[in-house]
Amino acid sequence: MWSEAAARRDDEVALLPGARGLVQDALSRSAGRFPGRTALVCGETRLSYAQLDEQASRLAGALAAEGVQPGSRVVVLLENSAESVVSIYAILRAGAVFTLLSPSTKAEKLGYVLADEVATALITVNDPVRRRTVANLAPELVPPLTIWVGGVPAGGAGGRQRGWEELGAAAAGPVPDLLLSDDAIGTIIYTSGTTGAPKGVVSLHRDMVFSVASINAYLHNSPSDVIFCSLSLAFTYGLYQLLTAVEAGSTLVLERNFTFPRRALEVMQRERVTALPGVPMLFRLLLGVERLDHFDLSSLRYLTNAAAPMPVEQIMAVRDTFPHAEFFSMYGQTECKRTCYLPPEELARRPGSVGVAIPGTEAYVVDANGEKVPPGTVGELVVAGPHLMARYWQKPEETAQRLRTGADGRVVMYSGDLFRTDDDGFLYFVSRADDMIKTRGEKVSPNEIEAALRRLEGVRDVAAVGVPDDLLGEAVAVFVVRAPGSLLTERAVRAFCREHLEEFIVPRYVEFRRELPTSENGKTVRKELRRCVG
Repeated sequence: MWSEAAARRDDEVALLPGARGLVQDALSRSAGRFPGRTALVCGETRLSYAQLDEQASRLAGALAAEGVQPGSRVVVLLENSAESVVSIYAILRAGAVFTLLSPSTKAEKLGYVLADEVATALITVNDPVRRRTVANLAPELVPPLTIWVGGVPAGGAGGRQRGWEELGAAAAGPVPDLLLSDDAIGTIIYTSGTTGAPKGVVSLHRDMVFSVASINAYLHNSPSDVIFCSLSLAFTYGLYQLLTAVEAGSTLVLERNFTFPRRALEVMQRERVTALPGVPMLFRLLLGVERLDHFDLSSLRYLTNAAAPMPVEQIMAVRDTFPHAEFFSMYGQTECKRTCYLPPEELARRPGSVGVAIPGTEAYVVDANGEKVPPGTVGELVVAGPHLMARYWQKPEETAQRLRTGADGRVVMYSGDLFRTDDDGFLYFVSRADDMIKTRGEKVSPNEIEAALRRLEGVRDVAAVGVPDDLLGEAVAVFVVRAPGSLLTERAVRAFCREHLEEFIVPRYVEFRRELPTSENGKTVRKELRRCVG
């Protein structure tokens, strides 16, 4: 029964008009179909589809006049904003390639990306932080063109300096008639990386467009949806909230972050939000809001979680808090956008699963020899389908490690993550391969330790890592964030672990923290924790 439903969804994706063409075509279609409908809400700014379309076209013409050519790389260093959204579609309409970077990016990484891509232009904002970041670039790294939102700063930074407002207001000529194919590059997104320099993930128009169609197929996004996004557009989870919304003709409510949950809830209530994509930290903040039931969120149709695993207890707490809304547990990587999702009707039976492959794709688990493993066996997740990245930018060796030829001749992606399946083929995330703790000759998933400790009263959050140990190979260290008012002790943590975990998993090190280090996409940064022990 399930396989038949999945096959129907795959067929639906293949037939969707949005499953082919160029990324920017979606904006043209939605502007033609729904010119007066609100496309974007960002603070006090509201843009209809016609307005977003017009502003993107105007800036695209200005970029072309300034020397941005098809295939040029343009780096966008902006917070979630109307300008960042306009920039994405303007760059694409100029035939160029966009790279979004987190606004917290420092000069060292910015310089690396600009040099790695040989970027033609940089779009950023004229504020003290960004001025300082650009000023700290080596002169040879400054791109030929810098566009400043808020006016060109005094002194400049080398190359041509232009003001966003000036370009946007100019009567720019028409966008050149481009004959782009869908195998042109649409974006390069840099992964944070756990070791070494960041890698630029190259996505072509065709894999981006397919991913959008597949995601919209299982979420059933439509023009009536209002999607709330406080996830950074610099990461795929946030970026694809924008791309799927524009393809569906939905409204995107774009916020910079979820730091002030009550303010965010007021916006969600006012805009009658139907979709809330989140990460574990966002949902922890949401569940911690006093008198949450005072906000009218009855319009919510679905919630999603990706970027980092979410404890089953937290999933069920969210589900119980919003019983009228569907909850989608998902998993993905920058290299393939989304990989799998758990159909909401399966949540009660398989709350720890991240589901099945997204429509039109395949995901399975293999052993060290690349052979598929039976249910219950832990192995590496392999992904196949039109949503895979094309390559890592200028990194052929790393590309060859990740993208390989499968037994049937298809290109497949080795995820580097450990998974297992149940008897029905549903996927369960176990751990990142490089997060596994190797102690006393055994491999231990940090998720197993964390799941146990989250059941201990007084634990608000927890992370487990392996740290070097001469005797054990690695010893287990846990970092615990106490719940408000908790007097939890190290002794109590160890006693609980001895009761609920195998003896060799009981942590040698226990440290209490006010908070855990997290990346901007909500993942716990374990490498920072490892440095704290020893």
